[in-house]
Amino acid sequence: MDRRKFLKTSALGGAAAATTGALAAPAYAQGNRTLTMVTSWGRGLAGVHDAAERAATMITEMSGGSLTVDLKAAGELVGAFEVFDAVTAGQADMYHAADYYFVGQHPGYAFFTAVPFGMTAQELVNWYYFDGGMELHDELGQIFGLKSFLAGNTGAQAGGWYSREITSPEDFNGLKFRMPGLGGKALGKLGASVQNLPGSEVYQALASGAIDGTEWIGPWADEKAGFQEITKTYYAAGFHEPGAGLSLATNREVFESLSPAHQRIIEIAAGECHQWNLAQFLANNGAALQRLQASGVKVLEFPDSVWDAFGTASREVLDENMGDELFKKIHDSAMASMKSSSGWIKQSSGVYVAQRDRVLG
Repeated sequence: MDRRKFLKTSALGGAAAATTGALAAPAYAQGNRTLTMVTSWGRGLAGVHDAAERAATMITEMSGGSLTVDLKAAGELVGAFEVFDAVTAGQADMYHAADYYFVGQHPGYAFFTAVPFGMTAQELVNWYYFDGGMELHDELGQIFGLKSFLAGNTGAQAGGWYSREITSPEDFNGLKFRMPGLGGKALGKLGASVQNLPGSEVYQALASGAIDGTEWIGPWADEKAGFQEITKTYYAAGFHEPGAGLSLATNREVFESLSPAHQRIIEIAAGECHQWNLAQFLANNGAALQRLQASGVKVLEFPDSVWDAFGTASREVLDENMGDELFKKIHDSAMASMKSSSGWIKQSSGVYVAQRDRVLG
């Protein structure tokens, strides 16, 4: 079905529902209720599984047990990349994942995780809570019968692990590399053979030579995954995920069947989880980076020529999707908010941190 036609039809259906709702109050489920949460994370994956577990626990505890979340890690009910379809189809009640895994459903989902050369974690929440991002997440979710909230953030992600050093854009030609989302599409434009693997499968793929390199998250999660056992070439700064958000999405019919109090608990638990998870990653990354370096890992930066190539490819990928009306709407909103936020951040905390490092050494 054409998306515009779908939206028009949905709007008419929504109007009818609103009319019906005016005649009769909604009936909320009575007593205790269990919601099944599927996730894109293998059980125990550092940070990301923790975020899903935190959200599930918070919802259960805040509701006093009247709303219990039964968490299923990747593969326990459905596969890591099948959670979106499972929840939209009603096979599960909610998912926890990185929404850029679902750009095949709609490319606009990338913005609620990360787009190349996009928003930092702080800029993302500025947009989400004060510049229309949450409303756009909801507008996108309505198409697929979802009610979504941000519920985790990794902070800035590393450029990744490579079997050899990258000295020019040409080094990506033929390189087998794991990178999801629009960042992966940008690498493809540089000639890379891009793979989209679930987190629990990345170590084995890198160890076996099925891939030549991978990005995962950052020093702490990467160390836990053990990539330093395979290669010692690590790029600390990446272009693809400057502040990657994670999402908690509930089947919309399920969400609307809950009491207003339970709906609010899910929203608040997701928001708390976002900030807790961001702090978890950032609190652990510095010490983990030191341990990696002590173990012989060489921490590198991409040369300017590679950054320039990343930028050109990223602009092409974004431009290719601008024909979609909703993608353009989300893109323009996010970029306007990012520009507005970054103006003050650069002049205030950006200058302060640079001066602090200079003064304190």
